[in-house]
Amino acid sequence: MKVLMLHGINHNMFGKRDPAQYGTVTLAEIDAGLSALGQELGVEVEAFQTNHEGAMCERIHQAFADGVDAVLINAGAWTHYSYGIRDALAILTCPIVELHMSNIHAREEFRHKSVFADIVKGQITGFGVDSYLLALRAAVSAAQAVRA
Repeated sequence: MKVLMLHGINHNMFGKRDPAQYGTVTLAEIDAGLSALGQELGVEVEAFQTNHEGAMCERIHQAFADGVDAVLINAGAWTHYSYGIRDALAILTCPIVELHMSNIHAREEFRHKSVFADIVKGQITGFGVDSYLLALRAAVSAAQAVRA
């Protein structure tokens, strides 16, 4: 089973960006944690990060072509306005889990709406770096249910 982790805009700055909100964990540490949990669960986790919306859409298109079993996405600010990424995600036929380290519903008003909400299997928000691990567990479970 293969799971694709999509990291959005500014996530390459984790560990430096707003530590009060996002902590001091780096993107490399997040990816290492996902990879380790993936090994425990018997799945391969591939991570991709970009600050370019078109590159994110192209990677989602490739995920469709590759037939990945599940997708995790933390699109950052794109979550709230990128209909291009939303439409690319809608092409996928596998479970998609949206995640955020912070609780987007407890932040600024513009962050309360996710343009992905109606096409994802579910959302996990507010658990810091654990949001990634919880999302991976949920995605694997959903992908196994699809296979059954």
